[in-house]
Amino acid sequence: MTGDGSYHHGNLRAALLERAEAVLTASGAEGLSLRGLARDLGVSHAAPSRHFRDRQALLDALAVSGFTTLNARLRSAAAGGTDGADGAAGPVGARLAGLGRAYVDFAVGHTALLDLMFTVKHADDSSAELRELGHESLLIVARLMEEGQRTGAVRPGDPVQLAQVAFSTVHGLATLAVAALLDDTPLSEAMELALEVLLAGLRPGR
Repeated sequence: MTGDGSYHHGNLRAALLERAEAVLTASGAEGLSLRGLARDLGVSHAAPSRHFRDRQALLDALAVSGFTTLNARLRSAAAGGTDGADGAAGPVGARLAGLGRAYVDFAVGHTALLDLMFTVKHADDSSAELRELGHESLLIVARLMEEGQRTGAVRPGDPVQLAQVAFSTVHGLATLAVAALLDDTPLSEAMELALEVLLAGLRPGR
């Protein structure tokens, strides 16, 4: 595509974000510039400024987009695993495992983006929208923990703290995988073992 007219208004913003993530993955945040994205997409140097006032606004938008995508995947996993013809949700344990797999898949597939998401979210000047989106990721898991507690599938305790422990398990696994520190253990095998151990620890004591 060449020329600003090749993109509709909304399409250019989406194309800028898509290209920005590709550059982020290849070169890191330091390799990102609005001018460079304009050059890559074949639009005028001024075109990106219609959507992002500066480079920081672009980084913020990338983080918002990342959390929005991650949360959508987590919500789908939390609601998934239908059990029977009536479409009722499957067992909480199966859905918690699905959440874990969804997070690891995202973390391994979008490593640079996830790092940016957390960096921007914890910045002193982070937006309320970004902080809320980041917190929602935790709340999706916490709400499923609460459901499990009501049905006797999850041990008593603060559901937010239980969600934090669950996140630390799958995030740690994803970090090891990205750093190639699982040695000869396939990620899928390590993930299933981690989920098995995590779910066993979440069950009420006998």
